[in-house]
Amino acid sequence: MDASEMLKKVRKIEIKTRGLSKNIFAGEYHTAFKGRGMTFSEVREYQYGDDIRNIDWNVTARFNKPFIKVFEEEREMTMMLLVDVSGSGDFGTQVQTKKELVTEIAATMAFSAIQNNDKIGVILFSDKIEKFIPPQKGRKHVLYIIRELLGFEPQSKKTDITGALHYFTNVIKKRCTAFIISDFMDKGYEKALIIANNKHDMVAMNIYDKRETELPSIGLLKVKDAETDEDMWVDTSSRAIRFAYKKHWAERQDKIQQAFNKSGIDSVSVSTDEDYVRALMKLFSLRA
Repeated sequence: MDASEMLKKVRKIEIKTRGLSKNIFAGEYHTAFKGRGMTFSEVREYQYGDDIRNIDWNVTARFNKPFIKVFEEEREMTMMLLVDVSGSGDFGTQVQTKKELVTEIAATMAFSAIQNNDKIGVILFSDKIEKFIPPQKGRKHVLYIIRELLGFEPQSKKTDITGALHYFTNVIKKRCTAFIISDFMDKGYEKALIIANNKHDMVAMNIYDKRETELPSIGLLKVKDAETDEDMWVDTSSRAIRFAYKKHWAERQDKIQQAFNKSGIDSVSVSTDEDYVRALMKLFSLRA
């Protein structure tokens, strides 16, 4: 992709996602991701009805009358996007590829964050940490993130969600809200997800393509694993094979959802032919 084409794509995504974040998601984002912590604000004299647990005993002793600590909601927060850039993201048979859908969702969340004066950072991962973009504010920063999402070429095609979560919890010390956006074509990440959600406020977006859910009946079909490059011939005219594949897909999705439920994180699934605006609104309503 040359520079002019990249610029056009970035601009197109900015116009669409910035409009969505400003006109549709503004209030929902603020409600769903309002500051989770309380920070010290000031000390004032005790008034009838104040919680005695907030009495500042040092100041009280100094002035010989009761003073209490006043806390306020910590409004400004940091949002992190953990984006899966493995080979399976290049798949797409409907409106767009999974990678393109992920880019639009990430851009929408990024613009929503900066409009609320929050910082936004990104971790791009495959089976290694491909790139870390530290949290910052501002439109220029979001445009840089979009450019990276559009044009980034990962070194690996494979996936390691556990490694990405471990890196995230090690590099981001202060509690934040984090979106992990992936097709979750991996195993054994459940424990890492629980640990990450204990330290941070985790949200999962499961991305898939409609054609991944079942095989069409079109005879012999040569398929390639996008992450291992292994080729395989499949007889899609076989009803038994089509049924087995569909069953395997359904079981896999159930396991992913069980992992989310066990971790206690909010989640939503989005297809490449689906309006992701509805999915985000659904997600926001879960957290309202």
